[in-house]
Amino acid sequence: MYEDKKNDVCNFPLSLSECDNKPHKPNVSIGKIYTKVPVVLAELTVQVNLDTCIKFPTPVLEIKDVKKQIKLVQCRLLLPTNKLFIKGFVRKNIQYASPIKEQDCDLSTISSSINSLTVDVPFSCVTEIKHYLRKPVQPAINKRSEFDFLISDSLPSGFPEKDDFLSSDLSQFHQNSTQYYNELPFCELISSNIIEWDEAINRSPLAKNAPIGEGIFTQIEEKMVVDITLKVLQNQQIRVSSTTNDDCDEYC
Repeated sequence: MYEDKKNDVCNFPLSLSECDNKPHKPNVSIGKIYTKVPVVLAELTVQVNLDTCIKFPTPVLEIKDVKKQIKLVQCRLLLPTNKLFIKGFVRKNIQYASPIKEQDCDLSTISSSINSLTVDVPFSCVTEIKHYLRKPVQPAINKRSEFDFLISDSLPSGFPEKDDFLSSDLSQFHQNSTQYYNELPFCELISSNIIEWDEAINRSPLAKNAPIGEGIFTQIEEKMVVDITLKVLQNQQIRVSSTTNDDCDEYC
């Protein structure tokens, strides 16, 4: 059966031939055109300061490498204010050497295995956008109003016969409501820069036969300064002008 599956695999050519192409002239509308596109409201760099403690499942002899990645789960401009709410994580993959317990105590060497620990360090902050490249379109407020109709009815005994009961009908309800579906600003992550400082807080020396200065730990205190560059956008309707659809030259 395995041989049959091997025979079913496609045999790709060792080399590919080059394909020709030719330019295609696009169809361009002439005049003043209305379009709806993402508009950049602001670009800003937000600085977040973090101080956290990371615990390792096994003793750590030495940290070999740390890979970091920013993950944003919320970036919300709270209209009609200028406050930007940011929430996310710093994903850290820590590669470290962990000493092997079963080793010859007579030798002044340390055998270790390479392990990996992945943690998410959470952060959240609120910052104010002080400079806009373009003002956001503020949300339109929903409207709701009630109205009634006049009713006329005869009065019960005890009232003059020529008088009528004039009022609105309490058994009916009438309302006019308007709801607006506003465009919500959103964010794009441009870049990030992380400066970190890690320090073991429970380091203890190894056995007497171990090389001088060697020790293990299971906890580190980590301080980070995180700079996150963001782009805040909003879908807006704008007008563009097109005066010609002539072919562009090389500098078009």
